[in-house]
Amino acid sequence: MILVADSGSSKTDWLLHIPQQEPVSFKTAGLNPYFLTEKEIVKVIQDQAADLLAHADTIDEIYFFGAGCSSPDRHEIVSNAISQLFTKAYISVDSDLLGCAYATCGHEKGICCVMGTGSNIAFFDGEGVYEGQHGLGFVLGDEGSGTWFGKALITDFLYGRMPAEISQKFDNVYHLNKDIVIKNVYQKPNGNTYLASFAKFVSQIKTTDYGQALLKKGLIEFIDTNIKSYAEYHKYKCHFVGSIAYVFADELTSLCKLNGVKTGKIIRQPINDLLTFVLKRNEMANEK
Repeated sequence: MILVADSGSSKTDWLLHIPQQEPVSFKTAGLNPYFLTEKEIVKVIQDQAADLLAHADTIDEIYFFGAGCSSPDRHEIVSNAISQLFTKAYISVDSDLLGCAYATCGHEKGICCVMGTGSNIAFFDGEGVYEGQHGLGFVLGDEGSGTWFGKALITDFLYGRMPAEISQKFDNVYHLNKDIVIKNVYQKPNGNTYLASFAKFVSQIKTTDYGQALLKKGLIEFIDTNIKSYAEYHKYKCHFVGSIAYVFADELTSLCKLNGVKTGKIIRQPINDLLTFVLKRNEMANEK
C-alpha cells in the first residue's frame, strides 16, 4: 500500500491507497520540522492517527510533502520520525512546493504558489522546483497568507485602525486584548497558526470597503513580492494551492489578470491530485 501526505503548518492530510478500494483519508496537525522536533512529530502521529497506524505493517511506500521540508536536515527530522512508526516502508520526504507542483503542473513547466497558513512560491521545470529566495516565514514573509491577514487584522484592531462597526464585530467574536495576543504570539508555540486562525474573519467582512482594501493589499503584496520576482512570470501559468487562494479565488484571479499573471489551477487541498500523480509515476516507472 502507498501512503501520501501533504503537510502545512496547521494540518497534515494523509491519503492511503489500498488496491481495489477507495483511498482512505486521515488528518493530523501540521508537521513542520522548523517548529517540531523528531520526538514531537512522532507524538503527534501517535496521538492523532491511531487509525492510520493500524495499517503501519502493510504500508510499503510513504511520500511526504511538507512545509519546512526544503533542506536535507529537515528531511531527516521528518523521515526519522516517520520511520519509527512505519518500520517496513520506503520513505520519501520533499517540500510542500514540490507536492504543489506535482498536483497542479504534472510534468509541465509552471509557477507554483502556496497560500494557506503561510505562503511560498517556486518555479517548476517539469521535474523539480527552484525555490529562489522566498519562504521567509511568518515573521519576515508569508505575504498574502492566513498568517499575514491574521496579523493585519490584529494590529489594526489593537491600534484602533479598524472602522468602528468592524472593530466591534471583531471584538465580539474574539474578545482580544494586548496581553492575550502577546502571550499567544510570543510565549506559546505555533504563533503562526494562532495568527492564521483569524484570517477567516476576512470572509465575514470582505464586502466592506475595509475588507476589500485589506484583501487587495495582501494579495497584491504576494503578487508583487513573489510572482513578479520571476522575470518571465508572464510566460507560464501560475497555479495556487491553499485555503486563502481557494476561498478568495475570484479576487485573486481578478488581480492576477490585472497584473499580467496567467492563472492556472486553484485548489484548496492537493492531496487527491498528489496521490494520482504518485500512482501514475510509479506505474510508468514499473513499465520501463
